[in-house]
Amino acid sequence: MGDLNWLSIKEANSGLKKKDFSSEDLVKACLRQLEETDKKLNNFVTVTEELALERARAVDKKIAQGEEIGVLEGVPAGIKDILNTREVRTTCSSKMLENFVPPYESTATARLLENGYVLLGKTNLDEFACGVSTERSAFGTSLNPWNTDCVAGGSSGGSTSAVAAGQIFYSLGTDTGGSIRLPASFCGCVGLKVTYGRVSRFGVTSMASSWDTIGPIARSVEDAAIVLNAIAGHDPYDATTPKIEVPDYTKNLSYDVKGLRIGIPDEYFSDGVDEEVKEKVMEAIKEFEKMGASLKKISLPLTKYGVAVYYVTMPGELSTNLARFDGVRFGYKPEGEMSDLIDYYKKVRGEGFGDEIKRRIMVGTFVLSAGYADAYYKQAQRVRTLFIREFQDAFKDVDVIMAPSAPSPAMKVGEKVNDPLAMYLLDVLTIPASTAGLPAISIPCGFSSDGLPIGLQIIGPQWAETEVLKAASAYEQATDWNKMRPKLG
Repeated sequence: MGDLNWLSIKEANSGLKKKDFSSEDLVKACLRQLEETDKKLNNFVTVTEELALERARAVDKKIAQGEEIGVLEGVPAGIKDILNTREVRTTCSSKMLENFVPPYESTATARLLENGYVLLGKTNLDEFACGVSTERSAFGTSLNPWNTDCVAGGSSGGSTSAVAAGQIFYSLGTDTGGSIRLPASFCGCVGLKVTYGRVSRFGVTSMASSWDTIGPIARSVEDAAIVLNAIAGHDPYDATTPKIEVPDYTKNLSYDVKGLRIGIPDEYFSDGVDEEVKEKVMEAIKEFEKMGASLKKISLPLTKYGVAVYYVTMPGELSTNLARFDGVRFGYKPEGEMSDLIDYYKKVRGEGFGDEIKRRIMVGTFVLSAGYADAYYKQAQRVRTLFIREFQDAFKDVDVIMAPSAPSPAMKVGEKVNDPLAMYLLDVLTIPASTAGLPAISIPCGFSSDGLPIGLQIIGPQWAETEVLKAASAYEQATDWNKMRPKLG
């Protein structure tokens, strides 16, 4: 039957319908790959083997009875361990929630359940999604399948490494300032950040409520589009999801890019970006020109303020959202005697939160404090409005913007972990689209001289996921980067 775990979602669906193999076969192929590789990669916090086999057998029974199945039905996936999965442990990769089992399902995973997906397990992340390398997880670092001396990226590092390593067919991640696109670039996957509000945030532990998005991580653009079809749309439990139509994102992916106007922002190719990254991304953009697209140099001067805006507003919102974790009703319970409730809170948070979370809580509490909220948080939110206008003006002259996803390929484990500023600057190219709430995708476009993946980022106007996916698919079909697999084992 070959390497079933490396099939595309459509190939898996076709094989299931033809009875070439069963859903149970798909699950067992993924479990074998996981068993062989995850001791080294550390991508999974929780593996739901029994649940996966149970769901797979239910799908196989359906097929045996001659019932129709949907495209995602019976196909194994992993879910970033920040989305609630009913009766399956959801830790946010934090000691604070190490034993938390949610009593309800997030909307995004509930929609996958409606489409018959099979949950293989919950994937590793930086604690509460705060980080760019998964080195901030309470359960250890997820490693890069292309070179296990290097990080997988973050915060959705376990999700992207698991997809790239063939442990699962696809995953759901979250992208606040780049947490899908950055690890997708590092691991050579397709990672889609959606327009803010395109996918419901209900049941996802909030990091920064005005920034958080949920999106697919896959090995092909078509697979990402299939998953987005299942999870996108209005949700009465999330007031930020508007009642607008969800198109079929898989339509017209064999896209003719003749006439596509591509903007190339000077600021995304500055001195801080690795020369090999610039070279490979420009080669990818030139490929679009060969296919009939037109290129235009543009300027987005506010780009340099993106990191500052993000690291003022995001910690403020994080500090507010994490205030609920006090160890009273659920979460970490400290041992020993406490003198009073304040002492109890200090011990819960002192022991339950990691160093990076504490750093961001302190920054966030400061920028929201009396006398400083106007000067910091509110001022940064005003600058976000300027970002929105700058992108709107740019999209009057171009259809999409293309740039690197990350300023460098994946770094070595431990290389930057003790330098918070260096870590924060890794998001410099992903934050601007997040600031304006725009859709953006990272797709593989080559490798560094060290054999590490490099990602091309395609940014579109608000609600333009269709155009972003079409452009990404056109490049994917013209090249072979997405067909390359890491040498594992």
